[in-house]
Amino acid sequence: MSIWTRISDALKALASGEGLSNLFDQLRTPPERSIGFTIAIIGLGAKMAKADGQVTREEVIVFRQIFQIPPEDEAHAAKVFDLARQDVAGYEAYAAKIAKMFKNDREMLIDLLEGLIHIAMADGEYHPKEDMFLTRVAEIFGLESRVFMCLRARHVPGMVPDPYSVLGIAPSASYDELKARYRVLVRSSHPDVMIARGLPEEAVQIATNRLATINAAWENVRAERQPELA
Repeated sequence: MSIWTRISDALKALASGEGLSNLFDQLRTPPERSIGFTIAIIGLGAKMAKADGQVTREEVIVFRQIFQIPPEDEAHAAKVFDLARQDVAGYEAYAAKIAKMFKNDREMLIDLLEGLIHIAMADGEYHPKEDMFLTRVAEIFGLESRVFMCLRARHVPGMVPDPYSVLGIAPSASYDELKARYRVLVRSSHPDVMIARGLPEEAVQIATNRLATINAAWENVRAERQPELA
């Protein structure tokens, strides 16, 4: 059975609610956790593609934004995305099931939300309805608004350009606190660490982009704080 057939079958189970207990048990353990991540991204990503009222070509092949898909698998991936997009189940029900799938795994849920923000930017525009969609998904995932704003600031131009928001720390923090926060983010965002907790190797672009935005924010903050270090 190919990986895309397995993903397709799992998406059908997620939509119908049949056999979810066994499915969740399988997807919580390595190496199946990466399949679980893929299912979650496809299921919610396909529904978000309709949030702005139109499904663009960029969004239909949005997996390119998250996954490095070999040319021979592109047709299979597109079919799976279309299957999820046409499913009539509401996105909130999907998000609730995914939150249950990754219960007690906050970092995975954060990774998923960041992946969805990637998808929202696939067509170069961050639509207000996509923002509403993602805000609600973050709530269902049990993630605080500050976490969502931090992730959004990393990827959406003009939303919250403040580097402190990107780092997820208050401007009033001391330089030592900022430096400690930066180091924690770098360690947790390393591709090897993210893959170890279930991010598919094909989705390493998420980790790469995350590190780039974190490093850029830190450089901005460090330059701003130079006078106080003198």
